[in-house]
Amino acid sequence: MTSSPDDKSWYLAQVKPNGFRIAERNLARQGFETFVPLVDQTRRGRGGFVTRQALLFPGYLFVAFDPAAAGWRAVMSTHGISRLVSTGDTPTAVPPDLVEAIRARCRPDGVLGAPEDLPQGAAVRITTGPFAEFVARVEQMAPDQRVWVLIELMGRKTRIAVPRDGVRPL
Repeated sequence: MTSSPDDKSWYLAQVKPNGFRIAERNLARQGFETFVPLVDQTRRGRGGFVTRQALLFPGYLFVAFDPAAAGWRAVMSTHGISRLVSTGDTPTAVPPDLVEAIRARCRPDGVLGAPEDLPQGAAVRITTGPFAEFVARVEQMAPDQRVWVLIELMGRKTRIAVPRDGVRPL
């Protein structure tokens, strides 16, 4: 995940079904820089919760290229790529601030981390909903601006999701 030169812009490419790894490998082989943000997803499985990495934007990846050099035609013909997100006949660049903001929050392995103000394990006060005024510990930040917290109810720790604006640090 190196930064792209100034003459390159970031674009969003839609990947064919089950073609993500193929597209990423073929773009890298052609010399294109790609960025694929991941998130840790926790789901209930047999015997407890299982955390796995998943795509932040399923079915899409960011690719950097110089539009003046007609690099988008090479991307469009890459095996595994369905299309570039565009308006009309030419691809539309993603705002560079958006890509850099996502990259800044990613760990070295490409997984999106929690915002700095709510690290894992931080004590927070729930401000909305049925658990208002409860004190909880942050377990995980979800990409859709939910915070998974652990609260203690009747001697047991319970995991609940709260909107990001429904908690404040202690």
